[in-house]
Amino acid sequence: MTNPHSWLLSELDAVPSNGLKVMSTFSCGGGSSMGYKLAGCDVIAANDIDPEMAYHYKLNLKPQHYFLCPIRDLLTKELPNELYSLDILDGSPPCSTFSMAGSREKAWGKDKHFREGQTKQVLSDLFFDYLDLVEHPKPRVAIAENVKGMIQGNAKGYVKMVIQRFREIGYCPQLFLINAADCGVPQKRERVFFCAIRDDIDAPPLVLKPKHRWISAGEATDDVQVLIDDEIKDTVLSSSGLRYYDIAKVGQSYQGAYKKETGKDGFYQSQKIDPSKPSPTILADAAARSKLMHWKEKRNLTFREWKRLGSFPDDYQAKTDKIGKYMIGMSVPPKMTQAVATAVIEQWLS
Repeated sequence: MTNPHSWLLSELDAVPSNGLKVMSTFSCGGGSSMGYKLAGCDVIAANDIDPEMAYHYKLNLKPQHYFLCPIRDLLTKELPNELYSLDILDGSPPCSTFSMAGSREKAWGKDKHFREGQTKQVLSDLFFDYLDLVEHPKPRVAIAENVKGMIQGNAKGYVKMVIQRFREIGYCPQLFLINAADCGVPQKRERVFFCAIRDDIDAPPLVLKPKHRWISAGEATDDVQVLIDDEIKDTVLSSSGLRYYDIAKVGQSYQGAYKKETGKDGFYQSQKIDPSKPSPTILADAAARSKLMHWKEKRNLTFREWKRLGSFPDDYQAKTDKIGKYMIGMSVPPKMTQAVATAVIEQWLS
């Protein structure tokens, strides 16, 4: 029997169309775009600055229009006419400067390469670059996603400026904190969503409270547990991963075992996943990709398992498993976007 949490890219073509047009910015590997497609929308355009992301987005989603450039360049480009009648302009501006695990305030306002080889950008300004683009084609709705850290500590002042800017350009914004697990994603991943409707459209306040049954990591991956040859070498644990594996309990981090041995704090992100619960947040950075261990086998998770935990389709392609895991860690899970898009469509755009 097929795992109910398995799906394929070809299923997107079978979703009944609602006729709504979407453009995705900071589109990464296409997680958001697949979510809008699952909700019945036509994603007619996408944008990202990263050639690697562009390659994989085109490979898997075959967009009608794709703009490989900094988002600010779109303000001066001659855009296709259909982008001036968008229903939704989506964006997930890079969020590392707001993450509680990052450098936070020290990185605000500074030039930074988002990934090696790209144009330097001030990451804390990219949200406002997105809003400048919203003002350009004036879609009916703007939806922007970011990390929970945006609504914590000093970043709250930044959020107030974002909301003020939404209002200045003619939108009525609302702010939501959502857990991907409540959207049918087998992963506990909390993210902030700004949903804003153009202020000339008469619409009620949006209610966004997804309540999907939580799906466990074990349930989502139970049929992809047998490793294939190429996966064996890519899932070997590091020396520290092996050292504390037998000491750490399922669902717990290595922190306790490490402190018991050394008297120091550390390894709090390294843990054996509990198969009876949704996975912890899967992250993009290389170190984090090796810190979620299988609950029964002494190994890291496979790309196939990451796809299930990120609600990506089984046949999503990547040049390498490493790149594929990076994109899933960076992307909004498709089923999380689907839940947000469905609520917006039913309450605002139907």
